[in-house]
Amino acid sequence: MEELTYHEQESRQATLKLRELQKQLPAFLIEYFRGIEYYNAPRTRIAYAMDLKTFFEYLHENNPSLKNTDIHNFPFEVLTRIKSYDIEEYLEYLKLYEKNGKTYTNNERAIKRKLSALRSMYNYYHKNKRIDENPVLQVNMPKLHDKAIVRLDNNEVADLLDTVESGNGMTQKQLESHEKLKVRDLAILTLLLGTGIRISECVGLDVSDVDFDNSRIKIVRKGGYEAYVYFGDEVAEALNEYMIERKSKTPAEGHENALFLSNRNSRITVRNVEIMVKKYAKIVTPLKKITPHKLRSTYGTSLYQETGDIYLVADVLGHHDVNTTKKHYAAIEENRRMAARNKVKLREKQQQ
Repeated sequence: MEELTYHEQESRQATLKLRELQKQLPAFLIEYFRGIEYYNAPRTRIAYAMDLKTFFEYLHENNPSLKNTDIHNFPFEVLTRIKSYDIEEYLEYLKLYEKNGKTYTNNERAIKRKLSALRSMYNYYHKNKRIDENPVLQVNMPKLHDKAIVRLDNNEVADLLDTVESGNGMTQKQLESHEKLKVRDLAILTLLLGTGIRISECVGLDVSDVDFDNSRIKIVRKGGYEAYVYFGDEVAEALNEYMIERKSKTPAEGHENALFLSNRNSRITVRNVEIMVKKYAKIVTPLKKITPHKLRSTYGTSLYQETGDIYLVADVLGHHDVNTTKKHYAAIEENRRMAARNKVKLREKQQQ
């Protein structure tokens, strides 16, 4: 049986999960999800389905005319009866509500995401002339407040990698498996910190994706397109050491091509890497909540500080819009502007 790539497996799993979610949604949405299939990544479609599920559950519970109708049997006319103020009431409800005895809250980012799902759905039906009015257009997106960028300082990066090599600060239980995993863990962390790739791009790597001759790896970016990312000498050294160890392992069936393997010799998962990063980061910097994405921010910050080229940083990180990059590194840009305030001299001071 031919081995599927990581991204092919992810796509299949997403398709099956989406089909299950659609059973809990109005039947008319099958048309919508089919229509956006080639424009949205599988994870995006799943996120939309989950957020739309919350919306239709809200209608089921709060609209007297729908209480006795199974959500899957909601008529398409439901969409035409909803007005902008109904959506605003829904957004207000999302801030704090109870369901099955549990209390749920949503911050401004979660509310914006749920409104984006509604906007996508309504835009599809309005564009295809299935509805005459689009009430979501009259609802303002929540204003997001900037969050401080959490990243590792230069000394913390060095301490993190040193900890992986030495095992200093680890519990006895952690040390039992450390010797077996440290070469792999060092390769993963060095790769993340030295290239800024996403965690999904890292776990999706195959052995054949590493090109030592040209110091680069081939990854599948968010959105499904392939790209090359170049790495430096430190990354090359860590990957080389791991490759030697990797050759001695017998991968599980169906995982023969995977670059990074788990304890069970299957492809390492996103969750595995998240736990691994948290384990080492907690030793080095217990007050910072460091995730794989924070390692990406650390790389982006360092690259921008070294080059001052926001367009290069955007390209290397795989951002389609440079404004996304500017938003994340605006504070650093402000520091650069401040540092430049005395760089241009208008008049040379005369020697006393």
